[in-house]
Amino acid sequence: MTTAANKKLVQQVYEDSANRSGTTFADNLADDASWIVTGHYSWSHEFRGREAIMEGLMGHFRSLFAVRPRTVAFNFIADGDFVAVEARGDNVTKAGLRYDQQYCMVYRIENGRIKQIKEYCDSTMVERVLGPFPASRVPAAAQDA
Repeated sequence: MTTAANKKLVQQVYEDSANRSGTTFADNLADDASWIVTGHYSWSHEFRGREAIMEGLMGHFRSLFAVRPRTVAFNFIADGDFVAVEARGDNVTKAGLRYDQQYCMVYRIENGRIKQIKEYCDSTMVERVLGPFPASRVPAAAQDA
């Protein structure tokens, strides 16, 4: 795919997220994709494979909110297979806490599919608002990031 097509795919993922709708992310996630949560805290792992991402990482994340989480992107930078995104969450947890995380996400697109995501965010906010990532949700294939 072209740089423009890769950027358009990631823009659609965030348009869906901003509207709390759509399946662009799931529909375009490669079966062997990986999501790396960077840093050195309980959420920092490499989630390898579609199931580890959708059920492990995203499954737990979504379980903490009464409504589908919302993330709004405000900057996209694309170069070849890579698309970097600056975004901000706009969410309230089931416990009533604001979770307005700031993100920088780097996507690698391969053959029109999301192959890798690297997530950079405020780890202190994650632990304070969402709590530690449960060890039971870390799949055996996950590696420390």
